[in-house]
Amino acid sequence: MAVLKVIELVGTSPNSWEEAADNAVKKAAESLRGIVGADVVGQNVVVKDGAITEYRVDVKVAFLVEGSVG
Repeated sequence: MAVLKVIELVGTSPNSWEEAADNAVKKAAESLRGIVGADVVGQNVVVKDGAITEYRVDVKVAFLVEGSVG
């Protein structure tokens, strides 16, 4: 039986929500092994002088707990 742990992260990008989500997962993968999925649970933007300057996504990343069977 596999056991998963879920953490919540905020990814950012000056270009798009998709890139922000990709950045969050890539950064998580630098220190986590066994990532099996991610769920975008929220989106927002930073606005300065009437223009979007940053896209942000709240991402829940799921990964296998070491020692559990996958």
